[in-house]
Amino acid sequence: MIRIAVVGNIGSGKSYVARQFGYPVFNADNEVAKIYKKNKDSFNKLKKKLPKYIFSFPIKKSEISKAIIGNSQNLKKVIKIIHPKVRKRMNIFIKKNFKKKAIILDIPLLLENNLNKKNDIIIFVDAKPAEINKRLKNRSNFNLKIINRLKKFQLPLEIKKKKSSFIINNNFKSYSVKKSVMIVKNKFILNA
Repeated sequence: MIRIAVVGNIGSGKSYVARQFGYPVFNADNEVAKIYKKNKDSFNKLKKKLPKYIFSFPIKKSEISKAIIGNSQNLKKVIKIIHPKVRKRMNIFIKKNFKKKAIILDIPLLLENNLNKKNDIIIFVDAKPAEINKRLKNRSNFNLKIINRLKKFQLPLEIKKKKSSFIINNNFKSYSVKKSVMIVKNKFILNA
């Protein structure tokens, strides 16, 4: 099984690129949303650590956002509770799909949390900052403070680029993205 990890800046289109491969995708952000919705244990732990912010189950993203804005240490508390659960789900996903030709890992903090393996093919999704900002502002949950706090947990983009096997320039035109994905598939999967 070939593991392809998609990394890049917040809002660069990683999830869109990941879906274009046509292989099973593990999307960490979606898993976090499921944990907030369905995992009572996470709710109890977050409520205990952040009693001023977390009130009701299912956990509301707005409460998490207020906690992150309220104190820079709160994001660390959230990560400490939520990330082990995401990691566990990732491992289940990998085991479940081990017979597939390839899997795609769409995990924003993959490199930062050392979730990558030596043989992983790391794809960096590059996009112009102006395009990213325009797209982020269109998101219903856009908050610059939160984005800046999250960025502090990320490796500098230049380091991510250096660690990558391939760079896809995302100009947010589906034709060029699909063409780049096809190049990656031909180079790393179909001819492997």
